[in-house]
Parts: sequence; structure tokens; C-alpha cells
Amino acid sequence: MKRLEGKTALVTGSGRNIGRAIILKLAEEGANVVVNARSNQEEADSVAAEARELGVEALPYIADVSDHQQVTNMFAAAAEQFGGVDILVSNAAIRPHEPFTGLTLEEWQRVRGVVLDGAFHVAHAAIPNMAKNGYGRVVFFTGDGAFKGTAQRAHVSAAKMGVIGLARGLASEFAPKNIRVNVISPGRIDTTRDLSWYPQGGMRDTADIPVGRLGSVNDIASACLFLITDECGFMIGQTLHINGGTDFF
Repeated sequence: MKRLEGKTALVTGSGRNIGRAIILKLAEEGANVVVNARSNQEEADSVAAEARELGVEALPYIADVSDHQQVTNMFAAAAEQFGGVDILVSNAAIRPHEPFTGLTLEEWQRVRGVVLDGAFHVAHAAIPNMAKNGYGRVVFFTGDGAFKGTAQRAHVSAAKMGVIGLARGLASEFAPKNIRVNVISPGRIDTTRDLSWYPQGGMRDTADIPVGRLGSVNDIASACLFLITDECGFMIGQTLHINGGTDFF
């Protein structure tokens, strides 16, 4: 029997890159999946088709995680098809650069809306059903830049550190209900990127990475699977840094 057979996983931002890899990793272990993208239906449909080829059911769903009603509707659709969500991976994020003195309130709210409010919206929708069933696994995503600070990304760092606070609070509150909440902080990963988010470049440099390579999306997906399975059943409210040794936090 596969380790996640009979479970349903919802992964936000899973139309490509890390999110897609997590969907396929969980599907390999038998989980039915909800593939979420903000606007690209073709990408969501493609990942769902890949998951079905692995022998599970898949629901592609377009929703902006910063919109509470859209998130509510997505979880209602998941409940209708699968009976609910057992595993939540909150992966959706945006990472625009903007000098702090030029940062507008609208841009601050946009980043917070996706990164921190989005994490709240999906957790708030998922956890009641998990608590009722006595089982839940939640994985949030932050980034190494939130810990060491990155110029022109104060708004992103603030939102991502907020996710860690949210995760720790939820971990303490819901561990007695068999709901495990943890965080992954990826380092420099080999993905298709919006290069406007990295005006200073450097996202493909490996000279300062002790392991000598970029991380792969499968490195992150494997770590996510580890946090979800019972192999780390005593890990609660922790942040797992997957960065090739670039920084130690």
C-alpha cells in the first residue's frame, strides 16, 4: 500500500516548478490531488493529467489564494469530489523587488495578500475538516531571504516571516488533533522564473553553494513528502532549510 493512499492533497501554485513536482511526488504515493494555479488553466490541466497517469484522481482548479472567496470555493470543490483535504501545501508566492522608499501600499498589500494572507486563507479552509477527522498535514513555504534579509525585498521578507509565525502558532494549537504543521525554506532552486523578480541576477550562480549545484524541484518535493509522512512524526512547527549549505540558520 502506498503511504498516502486514500488521502487528498491540495498544493497551491502547482501549475509548474516546485508545486508541480510536489503534486507528482504525492501522487506517486497514492494521494488524490488538487492542482491549483492562479490563472493558467492549461498548466493546471497538464499537471492534473500527469497525476492521473500515476493512477490517482486529480482536480485542476483556478483560484487566487489572496481572495478568500475563491479559496472557499476551491475547498468546496475539493470536498465535493474527494470529501475534503487531508494534506495542504501552501506554496504560492510572488517575490517582486522594490526599493522600500518607493514601495506603495498597494504593492505591500499585494505581496502580503498572496504570501501571508494566502497562507491564512488556505489553512483556515483546511484545518476544520482536518481537526474533525483527527488527521492533517500542512506544509508552508518561506525563503532564505526572509532570514538573512534581501535589499529591495522588505515586503517579501516580512510576509514570509509572518508565515513562520502562523505555522508555529498552528503547530502548537493543532498538534493534539494529529495535525502536523511545518515549513520549508528553499534555497536557490533550478526553476523557470519570472526574471523581473531578480533584477540583480545571481539566481543561477553556484559558486557560493557548498554542494556545487542548484537545488532541484525534486529535492524540495522529497523534503515535502518527508514532512507529510510519519517518518518525521515528532517534527512540529519547524523550518526545514533546503539550500545546499549556502546559509546556516
